[in-house]
Amino acid sequence: MAFTDKNAEPYSGQDLVRYIDKALKVSPPKSKVRNFSYKIIKRMFQPQLLDVQNIPSQPCLFVANHAMYAVDGPIIGLPMLAEQGRFIRALSDKFLWNPVNESLLLNQGVVIGHPEVCSALMDNGSDLIVFPGGAHEATKSADKKYQLLWKERYGFIRLAAKHGYTIVPTAIVGPEDFYDHLIEGEDLPDTLIGRALTLLGLINENTRSDLMGPIPLGLFRTLIPKPQKCYIQFGEPLDLSEYKGKQLTQETMIPLRQQVADDINGMIALLLKARDKDRARSGRIRRLLTK
Repeated sequence: MAFTDKNAEPYSGQDLVRYIDKALKVSPPKSKVRNFSYKIIKRMFQPQLLDVQNIPSQPCLFVANHAMYAVDGPIIGLPMLAEQGRFIRALSDKFLWNPVNESLLLNQGVVIGHPEVCSALMDNGSDLIVFPGGAHEATKSADKKYQLLWKERYGFIRLAAKHGYTIVPTAIVGPEDFYDHLIEGEDLPDTLIGRALTLLGLINENTRSDLMGPIPLGLFRTLIPKPQKCYIQFGEPLDLSEYKGKQLTQETMIPLRQQVADDINGMIALLLKARDKDRARSGRIRRLLTK
């Protein structure tokens, strides 16, 4: 079974137990490569952490909007560790995982978005970040930029409530502007590239449609991201400690999820206005490079 198949499950049974044990042993990375990566991101994208006073001292679940191909992960993860001392474990899609890259991803703080993995990390008191839109939001078309595409997903509310975790609504603006879209993912199967991938067996009837993303065009029409300034804003925390140990009904989860979504959408709208003002004041070269 290919990793892109709808029913692919990289971990189960004792292998999932092994994986969880390995994930719990990961400590915040302190390598020179990571420090260098932070400096590059700080220089190129100038990420700003806004309203950090809203972040509680106890471990929490950051819930954020997602950018194309998850390029927002290091944009928030590296500054949060370097500037706030918070090692955030990012919940990721199952298709990313295989024996070859397992250690690399875990050591960067990334974990598979599996309920048992999430529960174990919450029991361990870890900071987590989840993008409820997942791969579907990370492969959206250009006309849906900065829109939340969460479908009917309530798992993050259910798990946070069960463990009495605090949710911090988080808005990220900037990474969605790193790339233009040459071809949208939904159009890919009918293109020459799509037909070639089909002939090679990489696209078939079992392939997940949310893994067919746009063909990106970055700086000078390459895969290098445009040096867009980035903004990360933290909203008012949503304390779910009163629900600890409880299984929430759908009726209870719907308004909680909507509150988080409304907070994120509100912050995104304000950040987009701030971005436009900053862009107008930026130097001619940066305006040219981010056009």
